[in-house]
Amino acid sequence: MAKIVAVIDIGSNSARMAIFEKTSHFGFFLLEECKSRVRVSEGSYENGGILQEYPMQRTLFALKEFMQRAKQKGVRKIFCVATSALRDAPNSSEFLQRAKRECGIQIKIIDGKKEAYYGAISCLNLSHQKSGITIDVGGGSSECALLEEGKILSMASLDIGAIRIKELFFDGKNDVEGARNFIKQELQKLPKDYSHKYALGIGGSIRALSKIIAKERGVAFLHGLEVEAEYYIDFSRKISESHNDMLSEMGFSEDRVDSIKSGALVFCAFLEYFGIKKVITCGVGVREGVFLSDLLRHCGSRFPKGFNPSLKSLLDRFEDKKSRAKEIKKQALQIFDTLSSFHKISEKYKASLAIASRLSLLGERLGCHSQSAHSAYLAFNGLEYGFSYNERSLIKTLIEYSGKKLPKESRFKSLSLKELKMLCSFLSLAKILSYSPRVQYSSPATGVLQIDGAGHLAREQILKVVKNLDFEVAFESKNILSNKLHPRMTF
Repeated sequence: MAKIVAVIDIGSNSARMAIFEKTSHFGFFLLEECKSRVRVSEGSYENGGILQEYPMQRTLFALKEFMQRAKQKGVRKIFCVATSALRDAPNSSEFLQRAKRECGIQIKIIDGKKEAYYGAISCLNLSHQKSGITIDVGGGSSECALLEEGKILSMASLDIGAIRIKELFFDGKNDVEGARNFIKQELQKLPKDYSHKYALGIGGSIRALSKIIAKERGVAFLHGLEVEAEYYIDFSRKISESHNDMLSEMGFSEDRVDSIKSGALVFCAFLEYFGIKKVITCGVGVREGVFLSDLLRHCGSRFPKGFNPSLKSLLDRFEDKKSRAKEIKKQALQIFDTLSSFHKISEKYKASLAIASRLSLLGERLGCHSQSAHSAYLAFNGLEYGFSYNERSLIKTLIEYSGKKLPKESRFKSLSLKELKMLCSFLSLAKILSYSPRVQYSSPATGVLQIDGAGHLAREQILKVVKNLDFEVAFESKNILSNKLHPRMTF
């Protein structure tokens, strides 16, 4: 597979291009993403699905520039797919010919089931939640897939998209009730076994809703955001009763104001129909699905068990060949296990501690000073796929406080401040002791960590942090260091 790959997705509302760069066999990251509000379907739903001339021209202009950008980025392989608007259009072949002639691009029209499949495999591989119903509210149609424990059980596509509903029920009128009835009738076509407590939200309309909610909650990223479904339903009802100027005041962008009302109606109807309790926003979708179907074509469209592409990509790009990060991870987990009967922290946090340990030195490539802060920033922003927002935040916090200071509060509901400080302390000690690979740990008494094999410099550094620890430290000489002892104590 080419090192740099572009995927273009032509939807009813927008045309988007994502450029991915591989860093190793399965490691990759998103190099660039751009979109254009082409509205290729504009005027088509009230004209028998026929694509109109000006929207087609607008789309071709965007495709030409996409191709130019792809060339500038060194793209060697391009996939281009088109969804609802083109598969419904009687004159779609004319558009495909023009795109090939004028833009030099081969477009593949995919059916609704294929569109649902691409959304499903992107969620299965790149979301932390592996069970639920994917809901992709597009411009012309909406797709769903039922997932259970990492498997796709079924897929469906319905002709209820934000632009289709807008043109049929809101352009020149405000027929909210008519739109709701139309959507309900379409939902009856879904299989009867579609029900789950989790929804994995895909598509521009859902991301637009999530952006407003995320901003209210002080969250910086959408992918992995978890919010109660009831909150979305109440918000969607409020939107359906609002005028466009009120929608702008809420924070919706200019290119989303005229379609968010219909998009919210569709999403709200899905949530109620499926009995959803929680929504996990997915910043991935068809484009990632197309890319992954090619990348993983020999692996059943799934990454190997336990593999995370974002983690691998970060290590590929930022970890020095002589890095001692593996040793830090080993030491941190040994300390966790040695003191487990004392701290009683849930085993599930070992995974976050392990990842934080492995990424704790990324910032060394930027320099010695503020290394922990640099590492935390790179980890938080680079762990884009396969982690919830809380998991990313915890990993960031552990790295950020893996020095002399410890956090003064815990923002994690299931993790007390004492437990958080413990985890940070484990990583701090592991970083210090990683220069002594033969070090061994034991716990001769409750709340005491005995360290055998630590060098002189390691002992000096531990003296500087021991006053912040919630447990005591002892060395071979049986001297015990605690936060009650004088920091100048010698051995």
